[in-house]
Amino acid sequence: MAMKENSFSERLYNGIIKENPTFVTMIGMCPTLAVTTSVINGIGMGLTTTVVLILSNVFISALRKIIPDSLRMPCYIGVIASFVTLVELLLQAYIPFLYSALGLYIPLIVVNCIIMGRAEAFAGKNGVIPSIFDGIGMGIGFTVGLIALGAVRELIGAGTLCGISIMPASYTPVNIFIMAPGAFFVLAFLVAIMNKIMATREEKAKIKAEEERKAALAKAAAEKAAKIEAAKKAAAERAAKAAAAKAAAEAAAPEKKENE
Repeated sequence: MAMKENSFSERLYNGIIKENPTFVTMIGMCPTLAVTTSVINGIGMGLTTTVVLILSNVFISALRKIIPDSLRMPCYIGVIASFVTLVELLLQAYIPFLYSALGLYIPLIVVNCIIMGRAEAFAGKNGVIPSIFDGIGMGIGFTVGLIALGAVRELIGAGTLCGISIMPASYTPVNIFIMAPGAFFVLAFLVAIMNKIMATREEKAKIKAEEERKAALAKAAAEKAAKIEAAKKAAAERAAKAAAAKAAAEAAAPEKKENE
């Protein structure tokens, strides 16, 4: 069943699967590779970016008709920077450990390609409600990507998940996975898995479309054959009626002559 354009389900699917920022479009790589040394950091950065993304989409969409094209990008940056500052202050006040862990990467959300890209590609051209859905979808997709990266890196590199020891005491952590090279290794591995999944889905979709096409052709051929058969039957019935009428007329002819 096809999803309605700009519906909540369509925007979610677009953000999480079809155009996942981390594994498909591969934008916003700076925080993706830098902060995903643990699941907690990934969740924190993902949710922070999601909040900024949704709020920015809402305001940019609401103001899209009054923002001049020549000042479009400066206005977008101003809106995004305002919300990033607000979120940064809230993190510093209420979640200081996460604020310290994310550090410089919180202010850098201002120039995150995901937020700027969605503002330019979607929020600046669509209504407020679809823009909210788009922000939620892209934010969840980004958060899922960060959590996946953080989980693999933390598990292999430290033997823990969310700070809880998972591996047995005999396990020796592979420290490279919580270093910069490990981020690239894990990202490449997860992107390969995502590509395989997408390729399999596309192949199944092609096979299904081909089966549906063949079924439609077979149905059309069957309907055409049925129509031809019905036409032949009707023609045969008309011929039979005409023959019966002729025979009746011929039988009645001698009696008519006798009467005359």
